Amino acid sequence: MNPINAVWKRWLLALVLAVTGCASVAQVDFDSLYGKSSPQMRADNQPIQSELTAQTKTYHSAVEPIINSRCVVCHACYDAPCQLKMTSSEGIERGANKEKVYQGTRLMAATPNRLFVDAHTPEAWRERGFYPVLNERAQTPQANTQASVLARMLTLKQAHPLPDTKLLDKSFDFSLDRVQQCASIEEMDKYEQYQPLAGMPYGLPALNQQEHKVLMQWLEQGAVLPTPPALSAEFNQEIARWEQFLNADSLKAQLSARYIYEHLFAFHLYFESLTAADAPAAYFELVRSRTPPGKPIDLIASRRPFDDPQVSRVYYRFKPYHATIVDKTHIPYALNNTVLQNWQQWFIDAKYQVSSLPSYAPSVAANPFEAFIQLPAGSRYRFMLTRAQDTIMGFIKGPVCRGQVALNVINDRFWVYFVTPEYMDDSDFTDFYQGQIENLRMPAEEESTALAVTWVKYAAKQGEYMRARNQFLNHKFKNGRHLTIDGLWDGDGNNDNASLTVFRHFDNATVVKGLVGESPKTAWVIDYALLERIHYLLVAGFDVYGNYGHQLLTRLYMDFLRMEGESNFLTLLPQEERRKQFKDWYQDAGTQLTAFIAGDINTFNQPTGVLYYTDDLKAELYQKLAAKVGEVQPQRYQIALSQLQPNSKALLQALGRVKGTQATLLPELTMIMIEPEKTGKAEIFTLVRNSAHRNISSLFNEESNRDPAKDDVTLVRGLLGSYPEAFWHIKEQDLAKVVAKVESMQTEKDYEALLDLAAVRRTDPRFWAFSDKLNQAFFDSHPIESGWLDYNRLQNR
Repeated sequence: MNPINAVWKRWLLALVLAVTGCASVAQVDFDSLYGKSSPQMRADNQPIQSELTAQTKTYHSAVEPIINSRCVVCHACYDAPCQLKMTSSEGIERGANKEKVYQGTRLMAATPNRLFVDAHTPEAWRERGFYPVLNERAQTPQANTQASVLARMLTLKQAHPLPDTKLLDKSFDFSLDRVQQCASIEEMDKYEQYQPLAGMPYGLPALNQQEHKVLMQWLEQGAVLPTPPALSAEFNQEIARWEQFLNADSLKAQLSARYIYEHLFAFHLYFESLTAADAPAAYFELVRSRTPPGKPIDLIASRRPFDDPQVSRVYYRFKPYHATIVDKTHIPYALNNTVLQNWQQWFIDAKYQVSSLPSYAPSVAANPFEAFIQLPAGSRYRFMLTRAQDTIMGFIKGPVCRGQVALNVINDRFWVYFVTPEYMDDSDFTDFYQGQIENLRMPAEEESTALAVTWVKYAAKQGEYMRARNQFLNHKFKNGRHLTIDGLWDGDGNNDNASLTVFRHFDNATVVKGLVGESPKTAWVIDYALLERIHYLLVAGFDVYGNYGHQLLTRLYMDFLRMEGESNFLTLLPQEERRKQFKDWYQDAGTQLTAFIAGDINTFNQPTGVLYYTDDLKAELYQKLAAKVGEVQPQRYQIALSQLQPNSKALLQALGRVKGTQATLLPELTMIMIEPEKTGKAEIFTLVRNSAHRNISSLFNEESNRDPAKDDVTLVRGLLGSYPEAFWHIKEQDLAKVVAKVESMQTEKDYEALLDLAAVRRTDPRFWAFSDKLNQAFFDSHPIESGWLDYNRLQNR
């Protein structure tokens, strides 16, 4: 055959197939069938108030529980598929968007699309590129299902449930950076033909018949979404009291309120006096408004809390938070009389003067040491230290759902201690920090579109600061004075924030109170300047919509902060041991980093004031520190408190000692439910995999620095973490077999056999029943702290 004719025949065949394919998914003319799409079509067809009340009750009792337990568990954060956040009426009305929030290579900052902040109506969201998932055409039963992406996705799953297999094939992509198929209603026919197994919930079992019926009836009837209820008189009265404090007219009050706001803007505030101990709270956000108390809030929608508000006077207001609580973004912060008295004492009654309010210019506002130089440093430190877990939690939870930029710069598990606040009452320390304002500048002043090359400038400033700091400490602790454990905070004998454990789970993390697990490789000691910079670098100053340079600068600067915290810890060891530990922590580190460590960080050369009696100096130091904070150690995660039989607790302790290959085969977070052999409630445990590294100073290719032979695990009682990767459901009488399987694992096939014995995989018909039971146990045991777990990291193994 003539080669040219063969090419033409193949080309014609491809053309015919393409035309045939196009014909099979011909575009439906929704405009002709149901009218043009407009958010106003939904608004004009809302029921009258009496009917709305009845439908609202139905929504809360029947519809909302299904949306929370089946939809919110994947559609809740910035990395929700297609930006569809289903945690609120506003999020469902806003709809979806094809653009990814997490786009680490962008050269320019993206336009923020924050729910409740950057737009407030469906019309405004349509202008920003969001498309509806509910029907916005003629409000008829047929249109409400056929012209609704949500209804079509649910129906698709019913028609094409998961394959009856243990593992899903590679056509199911569960990677975080997967190509998303964000189909609008006009694209649904094509989507249904080419993605028949991609109905919702994606990669999980379908809703049961009753759940599907409830949602489809709600959608068919117009998908009425409730409006938030009015606040009660008790809440309005409490809000008025706190807003009065935060909006007093004196310069001292205005500066103090600005400081408080910039530290609490990401939290969920609640009034302890109006919250039952065994029930969820009503939460509020502290926001900046153009309008004073008593008037409707006019939100100032800046990228960062310290950006110029463009008004002559800012007012700090309490805005009700009406979204479903999800664990990943939930930082509850109790407000009570003691808190208000502390704020009054630290910021208002303290003896200092405010001559003028600081500028909002980035070079000032992004540097808290300059912006708040008039506030007593001791007051600032006590404000953060009293709720230290919340302060650290800000960069771990908060609105950012993927923290790998900041988190691949910390070890997988480490302990945190704090310098006593009494040091900040020493004028020598406050004078030193005031003299270091220029060296304490941070990358946030570069704003959201930054050049990564400016890292050199901040590296030089950090080096100058560390040299000056070490010189200051060498002078301060001379002539027989030494740094000792007495310089660390003991929680004043009643505050369990005195020590923390930080767990990293690759691109997310958890911080808990107390010293959890075996002694870690590293630990931090945090002082005022370090705690303040962590907050302004990773919370107040971080923009998830920022460009590549902004995010890279943040990561590089965090390297310095980590080393600073580690260095503070090492000052309590003898000088030779300091060098030994640093060498172990930074194996195979680059020459530039090694020089920085040797030349800038490790020049504190005063002897330690701690007396040692053994050869294992670090272990002995950990014991001394444990005694220092011993009175305020929480017991929440202790396996010993389990109600399981003694032999079962011994087996769990053995599971928590797994190391090396067995640990490496496990996922980052495994949540385990054990059904007791005797009567009693099922108990929940979390198995955390701690990945070991030779060093964590490498910006790219983290895997090359891994040291799997030193991987280990931490097993805790209760739920820990927001993103489970595996679920186990075990009968207590089978625990010995499960632990034996784990201890003998050598290969991925061995791990698969373990899951065959213990797991509830994403394909398991019992999945949703297990999920409901697990989440409910979390809500019941910790009603204030709990939130819905996120299933975007569930593995397919």
